[in-house]
Amino acid sequence: MAYPFARQEKDWYRLGLILSRSNMANWTNRCSEEWLTSIYERILAELRTCEVLHMDETRIQCNREEGRKANSESYMWVIRSAACETIRAVFFHYSPTRKGEIARQLLSGFHGYLTTDAYAAYEQVENIRRNLCWSHCRRYFIDSIPLTSNGKEIPGSKGAEGRAYIDLLFKIENEIKDLPYEEIREKRLERSRPILDAFWSWVDETAAIPTTNEKLTKALNYSKNQKKYLETFLEDGRLPISNNLCEASIKPFATGRRAWLFADSPKGATANAVLYTLVESARANELNVFEYLNYLLTEIPNSDYLHQPEVLEKYLPWSQELPEVCRLNHNYKKCLK
Repeated sequence: MAYPFARQEKDWYRLGLILSRSNMANWTNRCSEEWLTSIYERILAELRTCEVLHMDETRIQCNREEGRKANSESYMWVIRSAACETIRAVFFHYSPTRKGEIARQLLSGFHGYLTTDAYAAYEQVENIRRNLCWSHCRRYFIDSIPLTSNGKEIPGSKGAEGRAYIDLLFKIENEIKDLPYEEIREKRLERSRPILDAFWSWVDETAAIPTTNEKLTKALNYSKNQKKYLETFLEDGRLPISNNLCEASIKPFATGRRAWLFADSPKGATANAVLYTLVESARANELNVFEYLNYLLTEIPNSDYLHQPEVLEKYLPWSQELPEVCRLNHNYKKCLK
């Protein structure tokens, strides 16, 4: 629930229990290191076996990172299995940097399609096929649309024209989403290909017209520069045309960050990554998050997973062996998710 330890400390005191924030932080770090990291690492290993992944990164502040100021920006890297995959998993990884080397290490052994934004660091990842997000492209055109003093769009702008082309692509995706993957690929070639051809012609024509709208120029240049990877989705019906699935998994983290603001230490930031991995993976598999974490912390310490790592399979968030208590009762899904 992204409830900061400082606020919890006061609430526990109000209820008659003296429980310091340092104790809660230490318990979180110890539980993460000793009992949950094994599941966390197993989730990453399983993600590397997928054929289609999403990836993104978001900011996090870590106060006591050696050699850095307390207000320096660090990053939480996020990997999400695509909708076409049999496993539903989200993986968070803390890093003080946004260098491509981090993405390369995280995806070591992965050979498949990677859906991302246009961040150049992903070029350092070997043996992948990049698939870029059309939602990102669309946002650039939206930003270029001039507005009135009331914040309403001024009709007839080039930015609105560019957005309209992209909206047609999303409209087609919505209409064909329930078809088999091979049929989706065929429909894209039949229906989306002509729209793309018209869009690229429009981009070239519009870019040749002098303009003082710097945001429009940025949107046009982005489109032209990323054309190769923006068309990757035509190759395989399993590929999404946006990175929205990954961004939806990041949203709870970004919302929670407004409450807890920062991690005090790298150890805490890593524990944060472990717990968000388990929580968001549990949600992706429609589990009761509290009951799932309770089950892990009850069962894993009594298992011999260090000598028999295969026993961890039954604790993974998509395992069919999880007890019924870990699964959301459909009548209470909205309140328990």
